Amino acid sequence: MDVCVWARDGSRERARRDGHRPAPSKQAFFAESDVLSLHLRLVEATRGIVAAGDLARMKPTALLVNTSRAALIEPGALVAALQTGRPGMAAVDVYEHEPVLDTREPLLAMDNVVCTPHIGYVTRDEYELQFADVFEQIVAYAAGRPTNVVNPGVLQRAR
Repeated sequence: MDVCVWARDGSRERARRDGHRPAPSKQAFFAESDVLSLHLRLVEATRGIVAAGDLARMKPTALLVNTSRAALIEPGALVAALQTGRPGMAAVDVYEHEPVLDTREPLLAMDNVVCTPHIGYVTRDEYELQFADVFEQIVAYAAGRPTNVVNPGVLQRAR
């Protein structure tokens, strides 16, 4: 697989050092990708970073994968793009309205979309890491040595 990346300058440079090819432009990235997987945090700067025009550049044979956050894509843009066939397919586990309680969610009814309930990131190794960490935190709390406390002032007041 030829891995191509598009990101901020620093991330593109790290990818280059790791042996991956940065796309010459965001437009080329969308136009040339056969499988495009989003791996971004949702912050104000990334909200709507994938626009309808970006999706329209994708190949009709391309697959868009989004297991990050739905709001990285402009509202309504993914459904509209899939209906016009660019990209031709999508795999998502994030939705504009979560949790998905309405069975009329358009993505659920599309033959060219695979939908999962926000578990696409999960691997056995990830679960083992998460649960081991949670278990260690519970044991530390029970021993009177809490770790990873978001609001330590509460512990002082509780004593």
